[in-house]
Amino acid sequence: MIGKSSISAGLLAFRRGGGLEVLLAHPGGPFWAKKDDGVWTIPKGLAAPGDDLLATALREFTEETNFSAAAYTGNFIVLSPVTQKGGKIVHAWAFEADFDLKSFASNTFEMEWPPKSGRRVSFPEIDRLGYFTLPIARNKILSYQLPLLQELEHRTD
Repeated sequence: MIGKSSISAGLLAFRRGGGLEVLLAHPGGPFWAKKDDGVWTIPKGLAAPGDDLLATALREFTEETNFSAAAYTGNFIVLSPVTQKGGKIVHAWAFEADFDLKSFASNTFEMEWPPKSGRRVSFPEIDRLGYFTLPIARNKILSYQLPLLQELEHRTD
């Protein structure tokens, strides 16, 4: 049986200019602060059992970026799900959009920081957002999400 922490849903925005570029998010918080290559991700989040996965992806995209993708739903490209090392399955949809990144804002989470200090500190879930050409995105993205880029490239030729 798949539990609520076993499925995530997300969106992969892309634009075409001098070539295909994808929108990736850098996770916020102190653990990720000094990491770059291999840690960026598509905006995504957990789906509860029985949730509509596309609705989850749309909600999480807005919470993590401050952008709405609802106007693009008729043009979504369903991508093949990918699986994290821990077994979580990530469902994703791609869509073409050129967002003005100056409007970027992310929801926040709280954690004890520094560890064992007793202090609770708030951090943005996503601290940076950027469009990257595919060669750069391949270096930036989490390795298990690479197939999403490959499929997008194949399906937008």
